Amino acid sequence: MADLNPRYITFDCYGTLIYFEMSNVARSIYAESLQERMEPFVKAFSAYRLDEVLGPWKPYRQVVRNAVRRSCLRLDVPYREADADRIYEAVPSWGPHADVPEGLARLASRYKLVILSNAANEQIHHNVERLGAPFHAVFTAEDAQSYKPRMQGFEYMMAKLGCGPQDLFHVSSSLRYDLMTAHDLGIKNKAFVARGHEPSTPYYGYYEVATIGELATLLGV
Repeated sequence: MADLNPRYITFDCYGTLIYFEMSNVARSIYAESLQERMEPFVKAFSAYRLDEVLGPWKPYRQVVRNAVRRSCLRLDVPYREADADRIYEAVPSWGPHADVPEGLARLASRYKLVILSNAANEQIHHNVERLGAPFHAVFTAEDAQSYKPRMQGFEYMMAKLGCGPQDLFHVSSSLRYDLMTAHDLGIKNKAFVARGHEPSTPYYGYYEVATIGELATLLGV
């Protein structure tokens, strides 16, 4: 599209590009102890992960441990730190959604691609290697010392890139972690990848796409 010519296309990673399997790992660990209470546990685990990243930065391993511990307390399930660590340590093994490699390759032929992720540095590069496209830069919450949806990570990224909100096209499958904050920071050009984990909320002003290939077509490649 002629009116879209960003300096950088910036991406959330987990859930948007990488298939996010944290709930599936938790299901496998707690299958016997939770049984019919699994869905409330998974929902609590997701909610507590968000709550854990809203304050001062702490290592992502601790975010996961705290979220599992609080979920176990809520569902009256014994908490074992080793179980939480199994979930955290599974992250580097995750690969991309099926539509991602081809779409990213098309985008990389014209644009500089950047990742802003809530991951730890020891995790993220294993996943990025599986995406099959060159990235200009990869920034983590550990680098920024702040997690999304707080603004500090976006501000850190823009400072490192030497750009402003007008230079970015930000892409995410999450309104709560990414696109609401991007909207508040004045990032006009955004895309919501409808992966099914959050409902669309058009108030926040974005293009909605089903795949990264559809995003590439939107951006003219």
